[in-house]
Amino acid sequence: MKRSILLFALLSWGCNSPTPPSSDTTAPAPATPVAAANPVEAGQKLYDSTCTACHGAGGVGINGLGKPLKGSPMLKLSDGELVDFIKKGRDTSDPKNTTKVAMPPKGGNPALSDLDLTNIVAYLRSLK
Repeated sequence: MKRSILLFALLSWGCNSPTPPSSDTTAPAPATPVAAANPVEAGQKLYDSTCTACHGAGGVGINGLGKPLKGSPMLKLSDGELVDFIKKGRDTSDPKNTTKVAMPPKGGNPALSDLDLTNIVAYLRSLK
């Protein structure tokens, strides 16, 4: 019985002792999310799937739907202000809506997160 208790104690102690550091330096680095690595690229993909129907590829606008975003005075807003604007959209009753076509909140894609919207803003700022 004493031997069993001692063996149990030794095994328990061994299981709870710290593991010595590994000398293996070839372990792979943790993967970096695409959005964090390249927000402009992630933003372009989101823009292409959500915004091009009204604002056109590359933000050139579509006559009678969405204004051009490339070179738009809206890009003078801060990133946070642009994200907030895209979140809310712009109703036709807004006096600043000169197209008289509503921009739905999040461009009509409610699944877009704040990070997604921030990436879209990064893409818009990259348009030259």
